[in-house]
Amino acid sequence: MSYQLEVCIDNIESLTLAQLGGATRIELCAALALGGLTPSHGLMHIAAQTATVPVYAMIRPRQGDFLFSDQDIEIMLSDIHAAKQAGLQGVVIGALTADGKIDRDTLRSLVNAARGMGITFHRAIDQCIDPMAALEVIMTAGCERVLTSGQHASAEAGIEVLADMVQFCGNRLSVMAGAGIHAGNVREIVRNTGVKEVHLSGKSTRPSEMGHYAGKAHMGSNAVDDFAIPVTATDKIAAVAQILKTC
Repeated sequence: MSYQLEVCIDNIESLTLAQLGGATRIELCAALALGGLTPSHGLMHIAAQTATVPVYAMIRPRQGDFLFSDQDIEIMLSDIHAAKQAGLQGVVIGALTADGKIDRDTLRSLVNAARGMGITFHRAIDQCIDPMAALEVIMTAGCERVLTSGQHASAEAGIEVLADMVQFCGNRLSVMAGAGIHAGNVREIVRNTGVKEVHLSGKSTRPSEMGHYAGKAHMGSNAVDDFAIPVTATDKIAAVAQILKTC
């Protein structure tokens, strides 16, 4: 059986590393440490020019919940246009109402803006009050897949719900399992859920190549090491890719 292996990245260096590991699709983001935000226009353009697999841009204007203001929505519509103009293959979207349901009107606007591109509904579904009702809305809106952990902290913990989602959607929508997936659990997850797509980051860091280190100033939180560069670990992606070949 053939599986899709999507790798989420937030810098151009990781694009090459993810592809070397066997990624079949890229989710292009900024700020993975915040769950993924919209990448810059420049990153979209360079990724489109250099990628050898499809690239989908995360469309999320800020960290936090998925209850978006009118201005947030305008930003997302503009960013979808930018992703389309850059030549990316798809976008990753989602929006909720205050009572934990899919925001149908916003979703319709985002889908219309992305017409002609692939569309993934992101893990906003994991904050929905009724995931099966949410899936019905997502399918009706015209999305091609949903990224979900089965409403749990990890896909491994959400196996039972993921299996129910796959059964519910059938061939109408692809359910992509994501959150905490690695070589040690991917076989169990795909075999016990029926998912055909998995999503992971394969996070690691590399040391800075700077020859000078001041050591006192920080670009952000003191907990963040400015001299440890977050990158995708090719070996982590390759290990998952190899297991998927035998599932």
